[in-house]
Amino acid sequence: MTEKSAPLKSPQTGSPAFQRGSNIIAVASGKGGVGKTWFSITLAHALTKAGRRVLLFDGDLGLANVDVQLGLMPKRDLNDVIRGRLGLDKVIQEYEEGGFDIVAGRSGQASLSALPSQRLALLRDQLIDVASEYDVVICDLGAGVDRTVRMLSATASATLLISTDEPTSLTDAYAFIKLGNAAGMSKNINIVVNMASSVQEGEKTYKTLLKACENFLRISPPLAGMVRADVKVKETIRSQTPILIRSPNADAAADVEKIAKYVWQTVQNAHRRSASA
Repeated sequence: MTEKSAPLKSPQTGSPAFQRGSNIIAVASGKGGVGKTWFSITLAHALTKAGRRVLLFDGDLGLANVDVQLGLMPKRDLNDVIRGRLGLDKVIQEYEEGGFDIVAGRSGQASLSALPSQRLALLRDQLIDVASEYDVVICDLGAGVDRTVRMLSATASATLLISTDEPTSLTDAYAFIKLGNAAGMSKNINIVVNMASSVQEGEKTYKTLLKACENFLRISPPLAGMVRADVKVKETIRSQTPILIRSPNADAAADVEKIAKYVWQTVQNAHRRSASA
């Protein structure tokens, strides 16, 4: 992994710069254990393979594990930014095997939720500034709905909410949507069903969550896509190698690549809305 003093410019030429924050995509979940970080890594990799300039930001400081899943030992991480030792652009590092950049967190440190509001806002503003150098920034947020998650989710043009068919996952996903709706962010929430036993079961899981949202919140969050359960996922996590390198033809890999197309279209739409505002 190569350290970088600043992010590189987007490789796209002749295209207008993205409006502030319009290319930030948050990845969230109501609870842990739903494959959020694996999904964030694979989505970043899929977007990179599609020719996009991508930054993966590990926003779950207390339980950060992007670097663990990639088998990395970063010399600089988000903790350096939070403690005021370095700017966010100084801790960006290139993950050479995947072709995308990362900002690593640090497991076992105080949660971002403990940060003073002013420092958290400064981190958000640095993230928005850094995002201008990329086509897409993927923010892997902590599980739950604390104020850090809400702030970073509100900064993003869209939030991909990961859920499985487990009752507790669905319940917590609904709680996330409910709080987001109360904060006026519900229009930006998109559902991703992970570890679906089949396409039909994935659709059933989504419809269960959709029905609750329509009945009690009067909103209809769209389905960004679903990822089928795949034994190759566990194998790639154990080997600390992205699935698009180790098993690029796996069902789960193909499913995330489809979602990557959805995400890129979402970013372009957000950019157009911002430019015309």
